[in-house]
Amino acid sequence: MIEFFMQKMQENPTNEALLSSKFALTCGELLLLTYEFTQWLHKHNIPSGAVVSFDGDYSPESLALFLALASNDNIMVPLSNDSKHHFVEFREIAQTEFDISLNHHEPHLTCTGRQAGGDIYGQLRAQQTPGLVLFSSGSTGKSKAIVQDLNKLMSKFTTQRKALRMLIFLQLDHIGGVNSLLYSLANQGTVIVADDRTPDSVCRAIEAYKGEVLPTSPTFLNLLLLSKAYEHYDLASLKLITYGTEPMQTSTLMRLNSLFPNSTLQQTYGLSEVGILRSKSRSSGSLWMQVGGREFITKIVNDTLWVKSDSAMLGYLNAPTPFDAEGFLDTGDIVEQDGEWIRILGRKSEIINVGGLKVYPAEVESILLEIDNVEDVVVFQEPHPITGSIVCAKFKLVEEESKRDFKAKTFTFCKDKLASYKIPTKIEITLDNTYNERFKRMRR
Repeated sequence: MIEFFMQKMQENPTNEALLSSKFALTCGELLLLTYEFTQWLHKHNIPSGAVVSFDGDYSPESLALFLALASNDNIMVPLSNDSKHHFVEFREIAQTEFDISLNHHEPHLTCTGRQAGGDIYGQLRAQQTPGLVLFSSGSTGKSKAIVQDLNKLMSKFTTQRKALRMLIFLQLDHIGGVNSLLYSLANQGTVIVADDRTPDSVCRAIEAYKGEVLPTSPTFLNLLLLSKAYEHYDLASLKLITYGTEPMQTSTLMRLNSLFPNSTLQQTYGLSEVGILRSKSRSSGSLWMQVGGREFITKIVNDTLWVKSDSAMLGYLNAPTPFDAEGFLDTGDIVEQDGEWIRILGRKSEIINVGGLKVYPAEVESILLEIDNVEDVVVFQEPHPITGSIVCAKFKLVEEESKRDFKAKTFTFCKDKLASYKIPTKIEITLDNTYNERFKRMRR
Protein backbone atom coordinates (compact mmCIF):
# COMPACT_ATOMS: atom_id res chain seq x y z
CA MET A 1 0.00 0.00 0.00
CA ILE A 2 2.87 2.40 0.63
CA GLU A 3 3.44 2.51 -3.14
CA PHE A 4 0.06 4.24 -3.54
CA PHE A 5 1.17 7.12 -1.31
CA MET A 6 4.54 7.37 -3.06
CA GLN A 7 2.77 7.52 -6.43
CA LYS A 8 0.52 10.33 -5.21
CA MET A 9 3.56 12.39 -4.24
CA GLN A 10 5.27 11.65 -7.56
CA GLU A 11 2.21 12.94 -9.44
CA ASN A 12 2.54 16.41 -7.91
CA PRO A 13 6.15 16.93 -6.76
CA THR A 14 5.80 20.70 -6.32
CA ASN A 15 2.82 20.43 -3.97
CA GLU A 16 3.47 21.76 -0.46
CA ALA A 17 3.54 18.62 1.68
CA LEU A 18 4.65 20.03 5.03
CA LEU A 19 4.71 23.61 6.34
CA SER A 20 5.72 25.32 9.56
CA SER A 21 7.74 28.35 10.66
CA LYS A 22 10.79 26.05 10.88
CA PHE A 23 10.56 24.07 7.64
CA ALA A 24 8.80 23.78 4.30
CA LEU A 25 8.81 20.62 2.21
CA THR A 26 7.33 19.76 -1.18
CA CYS A 27 6.14 16.29 -2.11
CA GLY A 28 9.20 15.86 -4.29
CA GLU A 29 11.52 16.78 -1.43
CA LEU A 30 9.68 14.42 0.92
CA LEU A 31 10.09 11.60 -1.60
CA LEU A 32 13.83 12.27 -1.83
CA LEU A 33 14.21 12.35 1.95
CA THR A 34 12.22 9.10 2.23
CA TYR A 35 14.59 7.46 -0.26
CA GLU A 36 17.59 8.67 1.77
CA PHE A 37 16.11 7.18 4.96
CA THR A 38 15.39 3.91 3.14
CA GLN A 39 19.07 3.74 2.17
CA TRP A 40 20.02 4.59 5.76
CA LEU A 41 17.94 1.66 7.06
CA HIS A 42 19.66 -0.69 4.62
CA LYS A 43 23.11 0.70 5.49
CA HIS A 44 22.50 -0.03 9.18
CA ASN A 45 21.19 -3.53 8.45
CA ILE A 46 17.70 -3.00 9.82
CA PRO A 47 15.78 -5.95 8.34
CA SER A 48 12.15 -6.12 7.29
CA GLY A 49 9.93 -7.23 10.16
CA ALA A 50 12.15 -5.66 12.82
CA VAL A 51 10.42 -3.66 15.57
CA VAL A 52 11.73 -0.09 15.35
CA SER A 53 10.85 2.89 17.54
CA PHE A 54 11.51 6.49 16.62
CA ASP A 55 11.03 9.55 18.78
CA GLY A 56 10.48 13.14 17.79
CA ASP A 57 7.57 15.34 16.81
CA TYR A 58 6.39 16.32 13.31
CA SER A 59 9.31 17.22 11.07
CA PRO A 60 10.54 16.38 7.56
CA GLU A 61 12.68 13.66 9.14
CA SER A 62 9.90 12.02 11.15
CA LEU A 63 7.54 11.88 8.16
CA ALA A 64 10.23 10.53 5.86
CA LEU A 65 11.27 7.90 8.41
CA PHE A 66 7.63 6.87 8.88
CA LEU A 67 7.34 6.28 5.12
CA ALA A 68 10.74 4.56 4.89
CA LEU A 69 9.90 2.13 7.70
CA ALA A 70 6.60 1.33 5.99
CA SER A 71 8.47 0.71 2.72
CA ASN A 72 10.86 -1.61 4.56
CA ASP A 73 7.94 -3.57 6.09
CA ASN A 74 9.03 -2.71 9.61
CA ILE A 75 6.85 -2.75 12.71
CA MET A 76 7.15 0.87 13.82
CA VAL A 77 6.63 2.40 17.25
CA PRO A 78 6.29 6.21 16.89
CA LEU A 79 6.92 8.09 20.15
CA SER A 80 6.13 11.79 20.47
CA ASN A 81 7.85 14.06 22.96
CA ASP A 82 4.48 14.34 24.76
CA SER A 83 5.09 10.89 26.21
CA LYS A 84 8.82 11.28 26.87
CA HIS A 85 8.54 10.03 30.47
CA HIS A 86 7.03 6.77 29.09
CA PHE A 87 9.69 6.06 26.43
CA VAL A 88 11.50 3.36 28.41
CA GLU A 89 8.25 1.65 29.43
CA PHE A 90 6.74 1.76 25.94
CA ARG A 91 9.89 0.42 24.28
CA GLU A 92 10.03 -2.47 26.73
CA ILE A 93 6.37 -3.37 26.17
CA ALA A 94 6.80 -3.17 22.38
CA GLN A 95 10.06 -5.20 22.57
CA THR A 96 11.78 -2.74 20.25
CA GLU A 97 14.84 -4.16 18.52
CA PHE A 98 16.08 -0.81 17.20
CA ASP A 99 15.49 2.67 18.65
CA ILE A 100 15.99 5.79 16.52
CA SER A 101 16.16 9.28 17.98
CA LEU A 102 15.36 12.21 15.70
CA ASN A 103 15.47 14.99 18.25
CA HIS A 104 18.69 16.37 16.79
CA HIS A 105 17.47 15.89 13.18
CA GLU A 106 20.34 13.52 12.37
CA PRO A 107 19.12 10.00 13.24
CA HIS A 108 20.83 8.29 16.17
CA LEU A 109 20.48 4.50 16.21
CA THR A 110 20.51 2.18 19.23
CA CYS A 111 20.44 -1.61 18.83
CA THR A 112 18.63 -2.92 21.92
CA GLY A 113 19.66 -6.57 21.72
CA ARG A 114 16.03 -7.64 22.17
CA GLN A 115 14.38 -10.28 20.01
CA ALA A 116 10.72 -9.39 19.57
CA GLY A 117 8.49 -12.42 19.29
CA GLY A 118 4.89 -13.42 19.77
CA ASP A 119 1.97 -14.39 17.56
CA ILE A 120 0.93 -10.83 16.67
CA TYR A 121 4.32 -9.81 15.33
CA GLY A 122 4.53 -13.23 13.68
CA GLN A 123 1.40 -12.48 11.63
CA LEU A 124 2.87 -9.26 10.26
CA ARG A 125 6.17 -10.91 9.40
CA ALA A 126 4.50 -13.87 7.71
CA GLN A 127 2.45 -11.52 5.53
CA GLN A 128 5.47 -9.25 4.92
CA THR A 129 3.44 -6.19 5.82
CA PRO A 130 4.37 -3.12 7.89
CA GLY A 131 2.97 -2.77 11.39
CA LEU A 132 2.17 0.10 13.73
CA VAL A 133 2.25 0.03 17.54
CA LEU A 134 0.27 2.72 19.34
CA PHE A 135 -0.37 3.19 23.04
CA SER A 136 -3.69 4.15 24.59
CA SER A 137 -3.72 7.42 26.51
CA GLY A 138 -4.05 5.74 29.89
CA SER A 139 -6.45 8.49 31.02
CA THR A 140 -8.44 5.93 33.02
CA GLY A 141 -5.76 3.32 33.72
CA LYS A 142 -2.60 1.68 32.36
CA SER A 143 -1.70 2.25 28.69
CA LYS A 144 -2.33 -0.67 26.35
CA ALA A 145 -0.04 -1.47 23.40
CA ILE A 146 -2.17 -1.70 20.24
CA VAL A 147 -0.77 -3.40 17.12
CA GLN A 148 -2.18 -2.43 13.73
CA ASP A 149 -1.58 -3.81 10.25
CA LEU A 150 -0.47 -0.57 8.59
CA ASN A 151 -1.48 -1.77 5.13
CA LYS A 152 -5.07 -2.15 6.31
CA LEU A 153 -5.06 1.37 7.73
CA MET A 154 -3.59 2.75 4.51
CA SER A 155 -6.11 0.93 2.29
CA LYS A 156 -8.91 3.19 3.59
CA PHE A 157 -7.40 6.16 1.75
CA THR A 158 -7.38 4.90 -1.84
CA THR A 159 -10.71 6.62 -2.60
CA GLN A 160 -9.93 10.13 -3.84
CA ARG A 161 -11.24 12.94 -1.63
CA LYS A 162 -10.64 16.69 -1.28
CA ALA A 163 -7.11 18.07 -1.03
CA LEU A 164 -7.08 20.15 2.16
CA ARG A 165 -4.63 22.29 4.08
CA MET A 166 -4.79 20.60 7.46
CA LEU A 167 -3.23 21.70 10.73
CA ILE A 168 -1.99 18.52 12.41
CA PHE A 169 -2.82 18.63 16.10
CA LEU A 170 -2.55 15.01 17.25
CA GLN A 171 0.90 13.44 17.02
CA LEU A 172 2.09 10.39 15.08
CA ASP A 173 1.69 8.20 18.17
CA HIS A 174 -2.09 8.78 18.11
CA ILE A 175 -4.51 7.10 15.70
CA GLY A 176 -6.00 10.52 14.92
CA GLY A 177 -2.59 11.91 13.97
CA VAL A 178 -1.81 8.94 11.72
CA ASN A 179 -5.25 9.24 10.13
CA SER A 180 -4.74 12.96 9.40
CA LEU A 181 -1.30 12.37 7.90
CA LEU A 182 -2.43 9.52 5.63
CA TYR A 183 -5.46 11.50 4.45
CA SER A 184 -3.27 14.45 3.54
CA LEU A 185 -0.67 12.38 1.67
CA ALA A 186 -3.30 10.35 -0.20
CA ASN A 187 -5.15 13.43 -1.41
CA GLN A 188 -2.16 15.66 -2.18
CA GLY A 189 -3.04 17.97 0.67
CA THR A 190 -0.77 20.02 2.92
CA VAL A 191 0.21 19.25 6.51
CA ILE A 192 0.59 22.38 8.67
CA VAL A 193 2.51 22.17 11.95
CA ALA A 194 2.18 24.83 14.66
CA ASP A 195 5.25 25.77 16.72
CA ASP A 196 3.45 24.35 19.75
CA ARG A 197 -0.12 23.47 20.67
CA THR A 198 -1.09 26.63 22.47
CA PRO A 199 -4.16 28.46 21.12
CA ASP A 200 -1.96 31.38 20.04
CA SER A 201 0.45 29.21 18.02
CA VAL A 202 -2.34 27.22 16.41
CA CYS A 203 -4.19 30.37 15.33
CA ARG A 204 -0.96 31.93 14.06
CA ALA A 205 -0.24 28.85 11.90
CA ILE A 206 -3.78 28.79 10.49
CA GLU A 207 -3.46 32.45 9.48
CA ALA A 208 0.08 32.13 8.07
CA TYR A 209 -0.53 28.99 5.98
CA LYS A 210 -4.25 29.37 5.20
CA GLY A 211 -5.24 26.32 7.18
CA GLU A 212 -8.60 24.86 6.16
CA VAL A 213 -9.04 22.05 8.69
CA LEU A 214 -8.36 21.91 12.42
CA PRO A 215 -8.76 18.39 13.89
CA THR A 216 -8.53 18.63 17.68
CA SER A 217 -10.14 17.84 21.04
CA PRO A 218 -12.94 19.52 23.04
CA THR A 219 -10.40 20.31 25.77
CA PHE A 220 -8.25 22.33 23.35
CA LEU A 221 -11.29 24.10 21.91
CA ASN A 222 -12.32 25.15 25.40
CA LEU A 223 -8.81 26.56 25.94
CA LEU A 224 -9.10 28.39 22.61
CA LEU A 225 -12.34 30.02 23.73
CA LEU A 226 -10.86 31.01 27.07
CA SER A 227 -7.71 32.52 25.51
CA LYS A 228 -9.64 34.49 22.85
CA ALA A 229 -6.61 33.96 20.59
CA TYR A 230 -9.02 33.75 17.64
CA GLU A 231 -9.63 37.51 18.01
CA HIS A 232 -6.03 38.33 17.09
CA TYR A 233 -5.69 36.33 13.86
CA ASP A 234 -7.41 36.05 10.49
CA LEU A 235 -9.00 32.59 10.50
CA ALA A 236 -11.20 33.14 7.44
CA SER A 237 -9.57 30.18 5.65
CA LEU A 238 -10.77 27.73 8.32
CA LYS A 239 -13.55 25.66 6.72
CA LEU A 240 -13.80 22.73 9.10
CA ILE A 241 -13.20 22.16 12.81
CA THR A 242 -13.39 18.52 13.84
CA TYR A 243 -13.40 17.34 17.42
CA GLY A 244 -13.13 13.93 19.04
CA THR A 245 -11.16 11.77 21.53
CA GLU A 246 -13.58 12.71 24.38
CA PRO A 247 -17.16 13.97 24.88
CA MET A 248 -17.85 17.56 23.85
CA GLN A 249 -19.57 19.84 26.37
CA THR A 250 -22.76 21.42 24.98
CA SER A 251 -21.84 24.87 26.28
CA THR A 252 -18.47 24.76 24.50
CA LEU A 253 -20.07 23.66 21.22
CA MET A 254 -22.69 26.42 21.37
CA ARG A 255 -20.03 29.10 21.83
CA LEU A 256 -17.88 27.70 19.01
CA ASN A 257 -20.85 27.58 16.66
CA SER A 258 -21.60 31.22 17.43
CA LEU A 259 -18.01 32.44 17.08
CA PHE A 260 -17.17 30.47 13.90
CA PRO A 261 -20.32 30.76 11.76
CA ASN A 262 -18.40 30.19 8.52
CA SER A 263 -16.69 27.00 9.73
CA THR A 264 -18.40 23.63 9.86
CA LEU A 265 -18.13 21.89 13.23
CA GLN A 266 -17.98 18.11 12.90
CA GLN A 267 -17.72 15.46 15.57
CA THR A 268 -15.38 12.57 14.77
CA TYR A 269 -15.30 9.11 16.27
CA GLY A 270 -12.64 6.45 16.41
CA LEU A 271 -10.50 4.23 18.59
CA SER A 272 -6.97 2.97 18.14
CA GLU A 273 -8.37 -0.58 18.23
CA VAL A 274 -10.64 -0.15 15.18
CA GLY A 275 -9.51 3.04 13.43
CA ILE A 276 -11.38 6.24 12.61
CA LEU A 277 -14.98 5.83 11.45
CA ARG A 278 -16.56 8.15 8.89
CA SER A 279 -18.89 10.53 10.69
CA LYS A 280 -21.50 13.17 9.93
CA SER A 281 -22.87 15.66 12.45
CA ARG A 282 -26.57 16.51 12.26
CA SER A 283 -25.54 20.19 12.25
CA SER A 284 -22.63 22.31 13.47
CA GLY A 285 -24.47 22.98 16.71
CA SER A 286 -25.53 19.39 17.33
CA LEU A 287 -23.89 16.55 19.26
CA TRP A 288 -25.94 14.01 17.28
CA MET A 289 -23.99 12.23 14.57
CA GLN A 290 -23.96 9.27 12.21
CA VAL A 291 -20.95 6.95 12.29
CA GLY A 292 -19.89 4.09 10.07
CA GLY A 293 -18.46 3.68 6.59
CA ARG A 294 -18.23 0.74 4.23
CA GLU A 295 -15.47 -0.94 6.24
CA PHE A 296 -17.35 -0.68 9.56
CA ILE A 297 -20.40 -2.36 11.10
CA THR A 298 -21.95 -0.82 14.21
CA LYS A 299 -24.60 -1.99 16.64
CA ILE A 300 -25.96 -0.83 19.98
CA VAL A 301 -26.27 -3.33 22.82
CA ASN A 302 -27.71 -2.19 26.16
CA ASP A 303 -27.13 1.45 25.15
CA THR A 304 -23.44 0.74 24.42
CA LEU A 305 -21.86 1.20 20.98
CA TRP A 306 -20.15 -1.85 19.46
CA VAL A 307 -17.97 -1.64 16.33
CA LYS A 308 -16.62 -4.19 13.87
CA SER A 309 -13.91 -2.99 11.49
CA ASP A 310 -12.02 -4.30 8.48
CA SER A 311 -9.00 -2.39 9.81
CA ALA A 312 -9.28 -3.59 13.41
CA MET A 313 -6.07 -4.06 15.35
CA LEU A 314 -4.38 -7.45 15.43
CA GLY A 315 -4.42 -7.33 19.23
CA TYR A 316 -2.87 -5.92 22.39
CA LEU A 317 0.70 -6.78 23.36
CA ASN A 318 -0.05 -6.49 27.08
CA ALA A 319 -3.75 -7.34 27.46
CA PRO A 320 -6.29 -9.97 26.31
CA THR A 321 -8.25 -9.43 23.10
CA PRO A 322 -11.31 -7.20 23.59
CA PHE A 323 -13.20 -8.57 20.56
CA ASP A 324 -16.13 -10.95 20.82
CA ALA A 325 -16.52 -14.12 18.75
CA GLU A 326 -18.01 -12.13 15.84
CA GLY A 327 -15.19 -9.57 15.83
CA PHE A 328 -17.13 -6.74 17.50
CA LEU A 329 -15.50 -4.40 20.01
CA ASP A 330 -17.41 -3.04 22.99
CA THR A 331 -16.31 0.60 22.80
CA GLY A 332 -17.47 1.31 26.34
CA ASP A 333 -19.31 4.40 25.07
CA ILE A 334 -22.89 4.87 26.26
CA VAL A 335 -25.06 6.37 23.52
CA GLU A 336 -28.54 7.73 22.98
CA GLN A 337 -30.20 6.77 19.69
CA ASP A 338 -32.55 8.65 17.37
CA GLY A 339 -33.01 6.56 14.24
CA GLU A 340 -29.65 6.55 12.41
CA TRP A 341 -28.28 9.27 14.70
CA ILE A 342 -26.44 8.70 17.97
CA ARG A 343 -25.29 10.98 20.76
CA ILE A 344 -22.41 9.90 22.97
CA LEU A 345 -23.21 10.41 26.64
CA GLY A 346 -19.91 9.21 28.07
CA ARG A 347 -17.74 6.23 28.90
CA LYS A 348 -19.44 3.41 30.78
CA SER A 349 -16.51 3.36 33.20
CA GLU A 350 -16.94 7.08 33.94
CA ILE A 351 -20.67 7.16 34.68
CA ILE A 352 -21.30 8.20 38.28
CA ASN A 353 -24.00 6.24 40.11
CA VAL A 354 -25.49 8.36 42.90
CA GLY A 355 -28.02 6.28 44.81
CA GLY A 356 -29.08 4.50 41.62
CA LEU A 357 -29.23 7.69 39.53
CA LYS A 358 -26.82 8.11 36.61
CA VAL A 359 -24.65 11.19 36.22
CA TYR A 360 -22.68 11.80 33.01
CA PRO A 361 -19.53 13.90 33.65
CA ALA A 362 -19.71 15.81 30.34
CA GLU A 363 -23.22 17.06 31.15
CA VAL A 364 -22.06 18.45 34.51
CA GLU A 365 -18.85 19.89 33.04
CA SER A 366 -20.89 21.74 30.42
CA ILE A 367 -22.65 23.68 33.19
CA LEU A 368 -19.56 24.17 35.37
CA LEU A 369 -17.57 25.65 32.47
CA GLU A 370 -20.04 28.54 32.37
CA ILE A 371 -19.13 29.66 35.90
CA ASP A 372 -17.18 32.91 36.01
CA ASN A 373 -13.38 32.52 36.50
CA VAL A 374 -13.29 28.82 35.45
CA GLU A 375 -10.47 27.93 33.06
CA ASP A 376 -11.22 24.21 32.98
CA VAL A 377 -12.91 21.53 35.05
CA VAL A 378 -13.00 17.75 35.19
CA VAL A 379 -15.80 15.81 36.88
CA PHE A 380 -15.17 12.41 38.44
CA GLN A 381 -16.49 10.15 41.19
CA GLU A 382 -15.45 9.02 44.63
CA PRO A 383 -17.01 6.19 46.67
CA HIS A 384 -19.56 7.01 49.38
CA PRO A 385 -20.89 4.60 52.05
CA ILE A 386 -24.54 5.65 51.63
CA THR A 387 -25.09 6.71 48.00
CA GLY A 388 -22.42 4.47 46.46
CA SER A 389 -20.67 7.39 44.77
CA ILE A 390 -20.55 11.17 44.93
CA VAL A 391 -19.94 13.72 42.19
CA CYS A 392 -16.57 15.48 42.49
CA ALA A 393 -15.18 18.35 40.44
CA LYS A 394 -11.62 19.56 40.08
CA PHE A 395 -11.33 23.14 38.84
CA LYS A 396 -8.50 25.14 37.37
CA LEU A 397 -9.28 28.84 37.81
CA VAL A 398 -8.26 31.84 35.73
CA GLU A 399 -7.49 33.94 38.81
CA GLU A 400 -6.97 33.00 42.45
CA GLU A 401 -10.14 32.76 44.51
CA SER A 402 -10.81 31.42 48.00
CA LYS A 403 -12.14 27.87 48.02
CA ARG A 404 -14.94 28.82 50.41
CA ASP A 405 -16.22 31.62 48.17
CA PHE A 406 -15.85 29.53 45.04
CA LYS A 407 -17.79 26.59 46.51
CA ALA A 408 -20.63 28.90 47.51
CA LYS A 409 -20.65 30.48 44.05
CA THR A 410 -20.66 27.07 42.37
CA PHE A 411 -23.63 25.80 44.38
CA THR A 412 -25.63 28.97 43.74
CA PHE A 413 -24.88 28.78 40.01
CA CYS A 414 -25.82 25.10 39.72
CA LYS A 415 -28.91 24.85 41.91
CA ASP A 416 -31.38 25.85 39.17
CA LYS A 417 -29.40 24.27 36.29
CA LEU A 418 -28.65 20.77 37.60
CA ALA A 419 -30.64 18.22 39.59
CA SER A 420 -29.42 18.19 43.18
CA TYR A 421 -27.74 14.77 42.86
CA LYS A 422 -25.67 16.07 39.89
CA ILE A 423 -24.25 19.07 41.75
CA PRO A 424 -20.66 18.33 42.88
CA THR A 425 -20.48 17.40 46.56
CA LYS A 426 -16.71 17.68 46.65
CA ILE A 427 -14.82 20.54 44.99
CA GLU A 428 -11.07 20.77 44.46
CA ILE A 429 -9.05 23.66 43.07
CA THR A 430 -5.78 22.89 41.32
CA LEU A 431 -2.97 24.80 39.66
CA ASP A 432 -2.20 21.81 37.43
CA ASN A 433 -3.73 21.05 34.06
CA THR A 434 -6.83 18.87 34.18
CA TYR A 435 -5.87 17.18 30.90
CA ASN A 436 -3.02 14.98 29.70
CA GLU A 437 -0.45 15.46 26.93
CA ARG A 438 -3.06 14.52 24.32
CA PHE A 439 -5.43 17.28 25.48
CA LYS A 440 -7.84 14.75 26.95
CA ARG A 441 -9.42 15.20 30.38
CA MET A 442 -8.04 12.95 33.12
CA ARG A 443 -10.77 11.51 35.33
CA ARG A 444 -8.44 9.42 37.50
